[in-house]
Amino acid sequence: MPKSRIRKKADFTPPPAKQATNIKLTNRSWVAPVMLALFLIGLAWIVVFYVTDGDLPIKALGNWNIVVGFGFIAGGFGVSTQWK
Repeated sequence: MPKSRIRKKADFTPPPAKQATNIKLTNRSWVAPVMLALFLIGLAWIVVFYVTDGDLPIKALGNWNIVVGFGFIAGGFGVSTQWK
């Protein structure tokens, strides 16, 4: 039986090397503690306001203390957008 003709394969040429891109990773380790702190401060502000019947944290603000507490909580949500 005759032998098959051997085909010469082309040499492997690797694809061109890609240029390494610099990835800037910023240190965002401050985000989680600040976010949680703002959540807890806002929650504590509102709880203290209700438990003391409006005498604390700032009596002069009256019911606006609730807005201040929710402001801290909203600040926590704002900081949470920086979390990666």
